Formats: sequence, structure tokens, C-alpha cells
Amino acid sequence: MSADRRLNELTAHELSGLFSSGEVSAREVLAAVYERIDEVEDEIHAYVLETREVAEAQAREIDERRAQKEELPPLAGVPIALKDIYCTKGIETTCGSRILKGFVPPYDADVIERCRRNGLVFVGKTNMDEFAMGSSTETSCFGPTRNPWDSSRVAGGSSGGSAAAVAAGEATCALGSDTGGSVRQPASFCGVVGLKPTYGLVSRYGLIAYASSLDCVGPITKDVMDCALLLGVLAGYDWRDSTSIAQPLPDYVRALERSTVRALRIGIPREFLGEGIDPEVKEAVLRSAQTLEGLGARCEDVSLPRIPYAVPCYYIIALAEASSNLARYDGVQYGYRNDRTTDIIGMYSASRTAGFGAEVKRRMMLGTYTLSAGYYDDFYLKAQQVRTLIRRDFEKAFESCDVLLGPTYPSPPFRLGELIDDPLQMYLSDIYTVCANLAGIPAISVPCGCSRRGLPIGAQMLSPALSEQRLLTTAYCLERALPKIRKPQAGKG
Repeated sequence: MSADRRLNELTAHELSGLFSSGEVSAREVLAAVYERIDEVEDEIHAYVLETREVAEAQAREIDERRAQKEELPPLAGVPIALKDIYCTKGIETTCGSRILKGFVPPYDADVIERCRRNGLVFVGKTNMDEFAMGSSTETSCFGPTRNPWDSSRVAGGSSGGSAAAVAAGEATCALGSDTGGSVRQPASFCGVVGLKPTYGLVSRYGLIAYASSLDCVGPITKDVMDCALLLGVLAGYDWRDSTSIAQPLPDYVRALERSTVRALRIGIPREFLGEGIDPEVKEAVLRSAQTLEGLGARCEDVSLPRIPYAVPCYYIIALAEASSNLARYDGVQYGYRNDRTTDIIGMYSASRTAGFGAEVKRRMMLGTYTLSAGYYDDFYLKAQQVRTLIRRDFEKAFESCDVLLGPTYPSPPFRLGELIDDPLQMYLSDIYTVCANLAGIPAISVPCGCSRRGLPIGAQMLSPALSEQRLLTTAYCLERALPKIRKPQAGKG
């Protein structure tokens, strides 16, 4: 392996080929990943827990099975980082919150089970905004994650640790979760690929809930091929999740091998390119549209007229569901408990006051208000009605278009501390991502260029429910046609 291309920098599909040919072992790849972590983790802070003993045992088992000529899944031996929102049997899971300090789940989430069965090697648990509530990974009780491209800037959120780990070479791929853009936005900020699947395609069993009607499991990878490979591992029916979809799954990887966008109809929502978008982001997205047209696609303007209502609609629904989901953290059965009180009500109050951070408290209070007597119909019910109208806007747009194209985020990565004290501005910036969660449709962010400061920019594509195959092939064609962006500079001075 050349000095400028270390094992930790390879994609999952490249590693899969090297494993099959016997050129490298899972333990060699894992050693390269941990060597990189030792180099840059003090600067990046992508992880809250490294699971070195677990990973080494997994890698050793994969190597032994491969030496015995056992046929293994394509991703067997590939190092993966796990967002600290998934229950992992025997491994502490905190959701970036003091309230879950010391919580060791007795079971694995469905996607963790699937990763184990496919031989993926667990590098560690990644940093995240507390209970996935944030867009910058600054609300974590462990402190912020920094962007590998520029350590003075955020990595995005809430899956900032996962995106930063993949971008910095501290993992080959990662799991994130996406409630309103928490896979796609950090993927955009860190120059990697992030996919939010159709709601119900991937099981939420064992995913610690934020907003149950919006939460999705999503892969974060170095390129689109890896995204297709990992989605093939994660997707599938699970009886333990009542919203899980039971249907045959396509071969996402094989579809890429014959991918084309010739005659594809691509819609560019005019609401995505209006007021508030950074000119450099707009330029990069329009350049992506021109690139797709050059490949034979047909681009046209479309309208999603109710998109201006997406952010208030999303935050009413998400916060109401969060207030309900987080009511279970009472300091009694697991996690942080304040014993310095004389009665149970005092214990509840003291435990939750000390255990939750400021942003989580803000969202729980707002959510509780919208669900309270006299306000439910005016806020939560009305927001659900608007959600239906937003979904219908997408359905209408997809009558004339196969895929929609726009920005993932209005700007390149912002500086640490720049928006943390302005939550309203942080919420408003989610305008391009929350609509996919409200509509339940798949969306992907792919790198489409860099700003003049050298910061990555992501283009977002959306397609109808259960059309991940079309979405991935379109993203794959765009990725191959665009110039490659340079590597992030973490650890280079």
C-alpha cells in the first residue's frame, strides 16, 4: 500500500476486493484505522467510546474464518463506526447525554444485529448531539466534534461524530440516524455520502427514539457504492418494529453497475434556491444539474409550494414526540439518578434537571406545551395536517419528475459556537432536509464541490418512497462525473 493511500483511506468495496484476494487481513485494516484515530482523535473528537477489544476479537474471527476458506459477506472485516444512539449489547450507550451515563443495553438494535451477521467490525461509538437534538454536535455532554476539513468549524449534526470519523479516515463507514437531516447535513459538511432511506425500510428497533414518526437509520460512507453496499445490509423487514415494511429488496449494488441517467427527469424546486442560500452552495448545485444534463438527464423547474411551512411543521411534530419519548428517563431503572432528595418527585426532578442538557430541556418544554390541553388541536394536529399537504406536494412533483435536486444545507460548514446561542437560526437552516422526513421519502447527500475556503458542499437528491435504487444510481452517476474533492486536512498541521 502506497504511503499516500493507507488502508484506513480505502472504501469498503476496495477493502472487500483486497480481503477476497488475500492481500490484506481484517486485523491489518483495523490496525490502520486505530493508528489514524491515535493521530487525529484529540483534534477531531469523533468518538465517545472506542471498542478496541471488541473490534480486535471480531477482526480476528473474520481472519480465521477467511483462512478456513469460508464464504463470507462482502463487508466482512470492514471497520464501521456506530452512532451512540444504537443499543449495543454489553457496550455503554449514552445518546450523548448525562441521563444515560452508565447504561449498558442487554440487547442489540436490529441494525447492530445485521452488522454483526455481516462481519462488520465495530470500531467504537461516535459523538452526537444529545438525543440527536441539534445540527452541529455541540449539544453533546462529551463536548463538540470538529470538522476534519477545518477544526474551527462544526462537523454538522446530529451524526457529526459518524460523518467526521468517515471523512477523517477513522472508520471506513458509519451508522447515523436521521430525524430531520442528521445523516445528510453532517455528510454534506464533512464531504462524504449520507443516505436517509424511506421510512420503514430499515428497522428502528433498538434506535433510541427522538421523534418516532420521523426517525430513520442511515449509512454514512466514503462513496455511493459503499452506501449501496451498507444499505443492503441494513434494510429488511423486522417484526419488532411495527412500522417496518415487508417487501422484496432489490440488489442496490448490481443496479449501480448498469446505472445511467439518460432520459431521467430531474426537478429543481425553486423554493430550494431562493432567499437565504449561500451563493457558493447555489452555484455548486446548479453545476451538478448541468453535469447531469450533460449525461443525458432533463432538468426542469418544479414547485413545492408548502416548503416554507416545513420547518415549523417539523419542529412542532418532532418536539411533541420527543417530550413523550423522553418522559421515560426518570432516574429509576437505569442511567443517572440524583439520590440527594427525600421524596420521589424530588428525585425525578433533580435527576432530569441534572441529566438533560439545555437544548433537550428546551425541546421537551416546547413539545409538552404543544401537547397540553387546549393547544393540541392548534399545534400538533394542525402540524400533522400540514405534513399531509407537504407530502402531497412531493407526490405531485414526482408525477412529472423522477428525482428532485437541491442543496443539502444553505451554507458550507459554520464555525463552532457561531449558532449555538441562536437556536431559531439553527432550526431555520434545516429547511432543505426536514421535508424528506415529513414526507417519509428517501434522500441522499453527495459531495458536489468545495467553497472558495476549501469547505465541502453537498447536493441533495430526493425520490419517491421505496425508490432507493433510482436515487443511488442517480447519485452514482453524478459522483463519477464530478471532479473529486481533495482529502480533509485533519492531522496535517
